[in-house]
Amino acid sequence: MKAFIAGLGLIVTCGAYLFTQHLNYQPDRNWRAPETAASRANPLSARPETAAGGRKLFLRNCAECHGNNGAGMATKHSADLQLPIVQRQSDGTLFWKITNGNPAHGMPSWSKLPELQRWQLVQFIRTLKSPSD
Repeated sequence: MKAFIAGLGLIVTCGAYLFTQHLNYQPDRNWRAPETAASRANPLSARPETAAGGRKLFLRNCAECHGNNGAGMATKHSADLQLPIVQRQSDGTLFWKITNGNPAHGMPSWSKLPELQRWQLVQFIRTLKSPSD
């Protein structure tokens, strides 16, 4: 009986994930960071513990559209931050996108956040993995 309940819980969890994940996410091909921004190094890259602060910032500022696990939401047309196409982007590119936003696609600018907090968000985004990984 315990195995049945555990299995049912797994099915419900996976089903809820699939209903909220933005499986059809396609990045905006025109939303590109300038080379000078894309090549910027993350000053926190040697401090992986800063991702914990980035998680708090993410839950406060980003989860409403990207979901708590970063999988994006089809109803919000938000990016699935777990996808390899997002994860392959440079830290500088992610920082630039967080800073500038993409108003044409509903992504606000987060330039009001202090610079180190935006780098912490990048650190946290790097920790996001899809359930199949």
